[in-house]
Amino acid sequence: MTDSAWDYNPSAEYVTDGLPPGVVAEIERLATELAALGQDSVKVGRPLDREGGLRQFDLFGGRGFMSFLPVPRHEGIYVCNITWHG
Repeated sequence: MTDSAWDYNPSAEYVTDGLPPGVVAEIERLATELAALGQDSVKVGRPLDREGGLRQFDLFGGRGFMSFLPVPRHEGIYVCNITWHG
């Protein structure tokens, strides 16, 4: 178990504006799972050839993706952008 947490960056209103409620719920579920990974979250998603930095994770089989920044020293995940193709 880890003490990591997650948050939206810059804010929930900015990142989730106009998204369906089901997509927002899935983002929050995934962010909780990523935070539970702790320091291993730097290995999840794209790009596959390196760790750390801004990462991308597919949503609903390619219907969109979320960009997140894992910051191990802050023990946190920051959801920065959501692209939704519907």
